[in-house]
Amino acid sequence: MSHASAAALLDRVHHTEDPQVVQRVITLVDTEGVDIIAQLWSNAEPDSLPGIMWRLYLLRTWMRRNREQIARLWRFGEPVATTASAIVGVDETPDAEDIARTADSILSGAFTGDFAVALDRASAFTDVIANGLRVQAHRITAAQQERTSSSISDGDERLAAHDAQTRAARLMHTAANLLTTSRDFREGAHLWRRGRLE
Repeated sequence: MSHASAAALLDRVHHTEDPQVVQRVITLVDTEGVDIIAQLWSNAEPDSLPGIMWRLYLLRTWMRRNREQIARLWRFGEPVATTASAIVGVDETPDAEDIARTADSILSGAFTGDFAVALDRASAFTDVIANGLRVQAHRITAAQQERTSSSISDGDERLAAHDAQTRAARLMHTAANLLTTSRDFREGAHLWRRGRLE
């Protein structure tokens, strides 16, 4: 069911010229809720069409809900425009609305353009955000070390250092998860080009 529904949805939208159909499919999670898609696709393997579709919808939802934070992470992760900026279609200083537009653009590209290119864009995007998370984690750790070395270590300072380490560790964990998702997108693009993403 999950494979058939993902293939049918992708095929139907690829063969329509109606922009309203495309918009309804892009905003499916917004209008119907994530539970419907989760029931269909969340247990699918990442190297399958429903598994990749699930990840694309989650990426869009996450980007739109956290657009300001993600815009900041992009600036940390891609301080100078590189090939990632060109692939994703984001300049080096995006704002929250740029992130929301990019989220929609990546997902709509999966339905209206070359599916593999949309996956490449999603992969490049998640790579930059993962790098931004790592940069932020290192900044938190460095700032805490500087504070600790310039003050007498007491109970409050040890607690603050522990809190900073915990925040940094969470950011690094999220970055690792995003890098895994990025690899899933790249592998999905490779399989799609070979006609093996089902």
